[in-house]
Amino acid sequence: MTVRASFLILLACWVPQGASASLSLCNQSFDVLNIAIAEPSGGQFRTRGWWRVAPNQCATLLHDALHSRFYYLFAADVFGNEALPGSTPMCIATAKFDITGQQDCLIRGYLDARFYEVDTQEQDSWTIFVSPRP
Repeated sequence: MTVRASFLILLACWVPQGASASLSLCNQSFDVLNIAIAEPSGGQFRTRGWWRVAPNQCATLLHDALHSRFYYLFAADVFGNEALPGSTPMCIATAKFDITGQQDCLIRGYLDARFYEVDTQEQDSWTIFVSPRP
């Protein structure tokens, strides 16, 4: 993994009561990031993408209260270098996608990707901060 693709992830946190519930990602790196999310859905996983997040910008990935403790994110820069060190296999596509199931990605015409696990600690809202390594 290159230094450029190696990022330190800072996970913060819970949003104070009164704020709207959501799952957000803030890009504190120097690169534009393309983001995909995977969430539990009816006993399987549903992956969706893409959100494009510019440096020093945030994006809301889910607008409702979080219903699961674990969500999974895939992030890559515009050159295809992974920005989050993931290990959970899920399916993605090159264009906008909404895929149910994480099995047999290649056979179904999708790409394999390794998603980063986010533990929301069962909070209603969570924000992930992606920062470059010092």
